Amino acid sequence: MKAGAANVWFTSALRTLTALLGAGSFGLGTLAVFATQNGTGAAALIVFGGVLLLLALLGGHVESLEFGGATLRLRAAAAERFALADESERLGDAATARQLRAEARTLLDAAGPLAADYSSVRGSMRPGAARTRALEEVIARARSLAQGQSFESAEVLRWLREGTDAERITALAMMQAKPELRDFEATLAAITRPRTPFEQYHAMRLAVQMVDELDGAQARRLAEAVERQRGIRFRRDSDRVRLREEILRKVRGRS
Repeated sequence: MKAGAANVWFTSALRTLTALLGAGSFGLGTLAVFATQNGTGAAALIVFGGVLLLLALLGGHVESLEFGGATLRLRAAAAERFALADESERLGDAATARQLRAEARTLLDAAGPLAADYSSVRGSMRPGAARTRALEEVIARARSLAQGQSFESAEVLRWLREGTDAERITALAMMQAKPELRDFEATLAAITRPRTPFEQYHAMRLAVQMVDELDGAQARRLAEAVERQRGIRFRRDSDRVRLREEILRKVRGRS
């Protein structure tokens, strides 16, 4: 969303109302942490209130929320895990509490530089080899993070299916690094309906890794999908043409 458009609808009155709603939600969430056993609900209220307060503070500069959308989502997921960890600890399940807190810390690690750096590179550099190299460095860090930390496969899948551009490419990189995080349907969708050529390239790289894991029907669908993309999306992109040929070669080699 552009700043000019935001100024039209984000009036002073609406900003005040948003601030009041945010403060109320944040306050109720904080109170609920101490007054109830529903840690997840309390965390949700705190996160929701924080987002509303941030929106009120930014006012006409709402476009910055798009830049940080991935960070807000990851931090919300981390807050939920911290709340669940507290509940598990109250129930006497120390092992689950430790696991949930470890997952929350991992999500916070991903929420920081990865999403911001991806958005910053795409927004500040012109398309070309230099930008591609910079983006690949961010992707390499996402792979390293996945290899060194524990992530819930359902959470990574949600990033790829529903997330921002930064979340989606982070999910693809993590799936490249860890087979247990992979999902065929989501990968196929990223190939056939990518948001960017860079995303499609990494979805195809992931598909090359996945070919040997697929059943016969899935392998045929993958081959048909990359064949259909031939003259639509990567007519002049040698890297994606090479990946298409590698996918087709591996699929044919299965029979």
